[in-house]
Amino acid sequence: MERVTVGVHARDPISAAGVVAELRPRPEVQVLRAQEIDLASVAVIVVDAVDEDAVRLLRQVQRRGTSRTVLVAGRLDDRDLVAAVEMGVVGLLRRSEATADRLTEVICRATTGEGSVPPDLLGRLLDQVGQLQRQVLSPRGLRFTGLATREVEVLKLVADGYSTGEIAMQLSYSERTVKNVLHDITTRLQLRNRSHAVAYALRQGLI
Repeated sequence: MERVTVGVHARDPISAAGVVAELRPRPEVQVLRAQEIDLASVAVIVVDAVDEDAVRLLRQVQRRGTSRTVLVAGRLDDRDLVAAVEMGVVGLLRRSEATADRLTEVICRATTGEGSVPPDLLGRLLDQVGQLQRQVLSPRGLRFTGLATREVEVLKLVADGYSTGEIAMQLSYSERTVKNVLHDITTRLQLRNRSHAVAYALRQGLI
């Protein structure tokens, strides 16, 4: 098994040393030395709170090109979660829960892009996502998938083998509208044709 290369970043050397000491014996990971830290596939960032200094550190690390970021924080609440997600963090851990086993697990999951969030924050995040979809996006005909409701409807009928004319009849659209919807999808998502659009939507779980 190939070991995951890890760089540890912290605002104080004691925190960094503690995390390095926990990770170094683990066979799944290889903690890089300070002069190699920019070569790590996963950056572990240790902070007390997700404040301006922490955001600045996140930006500095990500500018160096590390592909995945795991954040270990002393405190994490709903606002911190949103800020971390906006900064591209894929793994979140409270310091009190960051055992060697758990941190190693989160690091390994991060290498495949699989996110990790404390369960209590995840539940509240899902509630917020649902509210956003119902109260903000749906009234505007939008979805989190990046496709509008009518775009999904059209792609589903294309996937079922309907022609442009049949789709127009099914949805009470003009044929021009159906063609425009398909053109918008393929152009926006840089797809070759309607078949490619259907394949893309199916792979992404959009329809």
